[in-house]
Amino acid sequence: MPDIKIITEVAGRVCSLAVTTGSNVGDGDEIAFIEAMKMEIPVTSTASGKIKTILVKLDDVIAEGQVVAIIEA
Repeated sequence: MPDIKIITEVAGRVCSLAVTTGSNVGDGDEIAFIEAMKMEIPVTSTASGKIKTILVKLDDVIAEGQVVAIIEA
């Protein structure tokens, strides 16, 4: 099965990472939180699997549609 890209729907600053590389996640689990418009917006997993790579770090400023992490399904 191909790797799954977790994409953010908002632009902002990465204020928290809820997982680490190698963590197991389920569909809907929180991966990261993005601070936008003085709110913390979660980026959630779209599938179950294992975190292969996290492509952002704390305090990174990211764009809408940017890949945050990759999951091995």
